[in-house]
Order: sequence, then C-alpha cells, then structure tokens
Amino acid sequence: VQLVESGGGLVQPGGSLRLSCAASGFSFSGYAMAWVRHVPGKGLEWVAGIDKDFKSRYGDFVNGRFTISRDNAKNAMYLQMSSLKADDTAVYFCARDIFLGAMDYWGQGTQVTVSS
Repeated sequence: VQLVESGGGLVQPGGSLRLSCAASGFSFSGYAMAWVRHVPGKGLEWVAGIDKDFKSRYGDFVNGRFTISRDNAKNAMYLQMSSLKADDTAVYFCARDIFLGAMDYWGQGTQVTVSS
C-alpha cells in the first residue's frame, strides 16, 4: 500500500489550495479514505472523510470551506481547500480508513502554510 500526497505549499489567508492523494497497492474503490492534519502544538486532527459510496463528512472546523472528493478511475483522492486561515497551517496526511476513523496506512504528508 502506498499513499502519496501532493499540492501543499504557501498560501495567503483567504486563498485556496487543492491537495491530491495518489493511492496504489490496494483496491482503492473498496475503501473509505480520509484527510488528517497535524497542527503544530495541537496534534492530529481529522479533517474529512469519504466512504466508498462517495458519502463525505467533515470536521466541525471546516464550516463549508473544504471539499473532499475521489476519483476511483485514477485511484486518487482530493481536498479542495478555500478561505484558508492561519489556523489551517499543518501537515496534511491522506490515510486509508478501515473502520469508523481507524486508519491503517498513511502517506508521508504535505505541508500547508497559510501566511501573509
């Protein structure tokens, strides 16, 4: 199993970024997937999840700013982030969700920095 994130970077407050997760080594369409972030000084925080039937859920802090999606034909998952705030600064990880938020495989993470 391999998960590779991309798309992070430096963005100004109010800006947007689109993160991607390329999956390989397993039957991607058969698994729920999630984005989790590591916020400096706060630890791990669940951001969003999407199940194999494309139903999505979000952390309370998202407040409609992020959209999670997946493309099973490309074995890929995405996180479209908009109205970014300094508090969104974190390393964002893509993870395979095997059961109700239990993650068994993680990517290496991609840094998102929101700063002027």
